[in-house]
Amino acid sequence: MLHPSYSDLMKVVNSEVESGDAPVVTSRYSIVMATAKRARQLIAGDDALVPGNGGKPLSVAVEELDEGKIKILNEAEEETEEVSETEM
Repeated sequence: MLHPSYSDLMKVVNSEVESGDAPVVTSRYSIVMATAKRARQLIAGDDALVPGNGGKPLSVAVEELDEGKIKILNEAEEETEEVSETEM
């Protein structure tokens, strides 16, 4: 069994959502895509946000997500972030 499980990761990611709002993550696919993207960033040279254990990039990305160090943005937030980056 994987630790943390997909359901545990979904709870962590959706914990910041206010009641009544739609959850950020509704499927395992979103978790997989987010951790894969973060793992690619780590491979490209980004610093890990959790204490270094020298683990594989994907393991580090899962640990970062589990500890709440990275945030998965919903589509509306991603569009807003892209617009603000182009204005800079």
